[in-house]
Order: sequence, then C-alpha cells, then structure tokens
Amino acid sequence: MVFLQLRHFNGVSHFPSQVHGKRKVSQRCICLQPQAAVPSRTRRIMESISVSGEVGGAGGAYSYDALKRLDQIWSNICSTQIVQQEIQQVVSSNAGLFSQSDLSDKAVGTFDVIVCGGTLGIFIATALSFKGLRVAIVERNTLKGREQEWNISRKELLELVESGILVEDDIDEATAAKFNPNRCGFEGKGEIWVGDILNLGVSPAKLIEIVKKRFISLGGVIFEGYSVSSICTYENAAVLQLAEGKILSSHLIIDAMGNFSPVVKQIRSGRKPDGVCLVVGSCARGFKDNSTSDVIYSSSSVKKVGDSEVQLFWEAFPAGSGPLDRTTYMFTYIDPQAGSPKLEELLERYWDLMPEYQGVTLDNLEIQRVIYGIFPTYRDSPLPAAFNRILQFGDASGIQSPVSFGGFGSLTRHLARLSTGVYEAVRGDFVDSYSLSLLNPYMPNLSASWLFQRAMSAKQQSDVSPDFINELLFVNFQCMQKLGDPVLRPFLQDVIKFGPLAKTLGLVMLNKPQIIPSIFKQVGIPVLVDWSGHFFMLGYYTLLSTFADPVIRSLLNAFPPRMKYEWNRYLEAWKYGSGLDYKL
Repeated sequence: MVFLQLRHFNGVSHFPSQVHGKRKVSQRCICLQPQAAVPSRTRRIMESISVSGEVGGAGGAYSYDALKRLDQIWSNICSTQIVQQEIQQVVSSNAGLFSQSDLSDKAVGTFDVIVCGGTLGIFIATALSFKGLRVAIVERNTLKGREQEWNISRKELLELVESGILVEDDIDEATAAKFNPNRCGFEGKGEIWVGDILNLGVSPAKLIEIVKKRFISLGGVIFEGYSVSSICTYENAAVLQLAEGKILSSHLIIDAMGNFSPVVKQIRSGRKPDGVCLVVGSCARGFKDNSTSDVIYSSSSVKKVGDSEVQLFWEAFPAGSGPLDRTTYMFTYIDPQAGSPKLEELLERYWDLMPEYQGVTLDNLEIQRVIYGIFPTYRDSPLPAAFNRILQFGDASGIQSPVSFGGFGSLTRHLARLSTGVYEAVRGDFVDSYSLSLLNPYMPNLSASWLFQRAMSAKQQSDVSPDFINELLFVNFQCMQKLGDPVLRPFLQDVIKFGPLAKTLGLVMLNKPQIIPSIFKQVGIPVLVDWSGHFFMLGYYTLLSTFADPVIRSLLNAFPPRMKYEWNRYLEAWKYGSGLDYKL
C-alpha cells in the first residue's frame, strides 16, 4: 500500500515529486490530510484583541465577525447581479385618523417627536427637548458612544452649546486629546501646516453620556434595546411599531438610523450608491513622536488593492487613551462595482503601508482596536422627505459632504437650522412631505462637492498618470494656501463657497494649465457639465443670500404662518447652500 500525503507550504498543498514503494501492489489508497487555510494577518490581529460590545453608529463595531458581516453587505452592494428580492416596506400610510384605528388603545406613549437611532439622533432629540417638545428616542442597542474618538474643531463643538445641548465645560470634559499643528501632506510633493483644524479628539462615549443625561433631565424618554418594525402615517399622527411589540405615536418621526436605514432603503428602492468611501485603520500604542495630526495625506500614486486600482489617503491624530497612542485611518473613494476591494483586502494593504507612512514598525506597536467602515453617498443628496410625518436626519439624509467619512461635523453645522425648522414644523403642523423636504433642501455647495470625490477616485484602466490625483491635490492646496485662511479653512471643514472656489480654480488654471486636460480625462465631460450647473447655482444662491435675504427677512412677520415657515426654509437653503453660514 502506498500513502500519498499532501505537503503544505504557506497554506498551499503540493504533491511530492516522487513516491517510492517496496513492492508492487494491486491497489493504492490516497489519504489526503487537508490543512485549514492560513488566517489573514487582519484576522490574526483582530482575534488577538479583546473588544467590548458593539454600539450603534458608524465605526461602533471592532470584531472580525462584524468586519466579515460588513464585507458581505459591501459585496452585495457591488454585485453586478440584480438581486430579485422585494424591498421591505417599512413605511405605509393610512388616510384615516389614528384615534379611530384599532391600534390607538395599544399605544404606550404619545410624543411630539420620536427619533429612531440614538447615536447621532440624541443630539437633535436634545435640541428639540430644549425647545420644549416632548421627545422620545428608540435605539436598538444601549445608547452609548463608541470608544474611538471623533476629531473635530472647538468652533464646531460650540455650535452644540448654542443649540442648548452642552455648556462650555462639557466640551472640556468630553475632549480626550488636543493636538496642533495639523498637516495636509502630499507624498513626494510637499506639505501645508494649519492650526486648530480638526484638532480635538472627542470621546463619543463621554460626549453621548453627557448629552444623554441632559436629554433625560429635559424630560426625554429613551427606549433602549428596541428595534423599528414598521411605521404607519395617519392624517393626525405617525405610529411606530417596535419589533418587541410596543406601539408609540407622535406628530413626527425623525429617521436617524444612518446610512443603512431601512426607511432610506425603501425610499431609494435599494438603488446602488453613486460613490462610496471605504475606511480602515487602527488605534495603536507605541508612537513616540505623537503631538501633531494629519488632516489629509495623499499617497504618491494609485495602488493595487485586490483587483482594483485605488488612490489611498491617510488621516492620523493622537488618541486620548495615552501619550503613545495614535489613531490612523486609510481611506479611498470608489464606484461600487464588481471587483471593488473588500475591507479586509484594504486592511491587509494597510498593515503593509501604515508603518512606512507613520515611521514605525508594526512589531513595535500594540494594536488596541481595528477600525473600518463604509460610507455610501448619492448625488441627489440631501434626501427630500418621501412621506408625510417622516424626516431623515444625519447620515440617513445624506447631508454630509461626499468627501467626508463622518457625519458629526456636518451635524454640528446644521443642528441649529434643523432643530429650529423641526420645532416650527411640529408646532405649526407643517409635517406634510413638501414642508419637511424644505428642511433637507437642494444645496449647490454640497452637490458641487461631487466633482472633488470624482477627481479623487482612481479610474480603472485610466489613461491619466498614476500620480495625477496626488499632483492635483497638491496644486489645489498650494493655491488655497496662497489665497489665505478665508479660502483654505472652510474647505478643510467641508464648506464650499462660491468666491473661494472661483479664486482657487482660477489660480490653478494660471499656475498649472497643463493639468486641465487630465482633469477632463479623470472626471469626464458629463460630470463637468453637471458640475457647472451646480457651480452656477452656488453663485446664484450666494447672490440671493447676500442681497435678497435682508429684504425678505424684514417682511417675514407679515406673512401667514405656513408662508412664513416656507420662506424661513428658503432663506436657510440660500445661506447654507452657499456656505455663507460659515464664519472664520
């Protein structure tokens, strides 16, 4: 009998070159001894880390199992096959009165506003409670923030103070780290240093704990551990049925369930996103030089990840958990399509590239947590209200910039506007879909940002130079630096304004005219034509907000209530849509 055994080298099975037997046999038995596939470096690292329970919101999970689940969602988004499945119809409507329905006696609570999704929803809920509305939050997990910090500027946090959510002492209590100066770097080209831009590391766990206490003290009610099953809108109420059986009613429901909200999925009919930002990273201990941050650092050229060519960007900043602790993100912008890199593939590349970027060796680092996320974006954002009595908020609404992979900065910027508008809508009973859509209006500066995401996305089989994106960014940042803080600082905080944008484009064309043909190749004529329309509207909104707003505002008190509500929203759309809300 001859035994043929497979040998394993680096997880690959091989047959031996020769097998010798001492005698001739009439039968041979082949015994295979399979060996399990060698786990990826990402899996080995993640399974060696002790992680706490998952929390709600983007970036709230750290386990390898959660990574695989998210990668499966991402693969489904990228699939070229049309999945024949009916989109869950979470929202339905009833033309009658809720008081006349069979469910009216079963409602365990009636509120002015119910917020579904508490991680970011707690902020709008608290602002509305501060204004005197009776508000409830429904959160499927325990309402708490993640361990990983949000980085933001103090100026943006002060907007939470203005909305009545925090007092200034709360900012200091929630701030885990401070760091200056802050770098914008372009590998092989140069760097630009700025101060007080995204230079605070805020602990979401601490911040949400503070806001949660504030919300409860204002009379807010929290339903923790409850999931949304269905929503039915009536003539006089929106009724929320929870998976656990409870029924709640309110004048308005705010959907703050994030990028993968089931309500948003129903509205968009499962449509594939127009673009996606994929983010991976880690928080690790062992960085000796750890006092500055990178707002953005661009790799010198596109790189191969999986089957795709991607342009990689980096962000890094000191973590609040210790003086040697540092958070590093690697991210890329891509079109969701078959062959797009998985998050685990990006992480495998991350372990290769991060040590060189940070000037460390992986063996000398103690990985504390691994971070990953998917941030889908749509060109038709913000999302208008599709139903009476239901409004999208935060990431669910798409109000964040398509080049940003976090909605917290956008939330702070729009919170005062949205809380005031929602309060007026509820008090005036202006909760039809048209009136609510005025709270998530067309904003040309947000739509104009699409050109930047397209320019920063590597094209597959492109005829532009592999280092084009890095070169383009460096040229633009050089020009913005020359034009000064009124141009550079708003851009770094995701605010696009007509004057600064026009000046930057003009200076780029004067200083580097030879780059223009590559821009046309990179983004394409249709995208440029579409962007030109938004650029025109950006200028138009700037004119309206500058010159028409003062005239109309002086007449508002003479308008009937609904007309006054609508014109307040138009004035806000002009102001925020042109970026004129931003102050240095």
